[in-house]
Amino acid sequence: MQLSITEENPTTKDTLMLMEELSEILKSITGDSGKSSFSIDDLNNCNSFFLIARNKYNNPVGCGSIRQIDNKVGEIKRMYSKLPGVGKQILTELEIRAIKLGYEFLILETRKVNKRAVDFYLKNRYKVIPNYGKYIGNNEAICFQKILKKEN
Repeated sequence: MQLSITEENPTTKDTLMLMEELSEILKSITGDSGKSSFSIDDLNNCNSFFLIARNKYNNPVGCGSIRQIDNKVGEIKRMYSKLPGVGKQILTELEIRAIKLGYEFLILETRKVNKRAVDFYLKNRYKVIPNYGKYIGNNEAICFQKILKKEN
């Protein structure tokens, strides 16, 4: 599928629409929209960004972001694709940009009940790690990490 994936302001109509769709889907799967775990303000630094994928007709078909945890660790947030194959392309672009920013690791959380997301991250070589931050002690959460390979 031909896509353009670009960095965009997370407050545009299209980005807000995608995030709202994601919130509705997450609420139907997990009972929680995920909104309390993401703030647009988290992206207000030069090492955080929001990507949107558009099809050949310029329609938004997916999104994802990275927020900075520290100089070596970025956290994937608001990952969503409306069509098969789009998620993989967004994830690849997130990883490429994270490497360029100097990140060595990407981490993320999803819910165990969200089997599609769990399978997606495992398939893309993310490893299960102990729950971190606000997810410590949350038995419904599952956390992942991927070590990024720097290009020489």
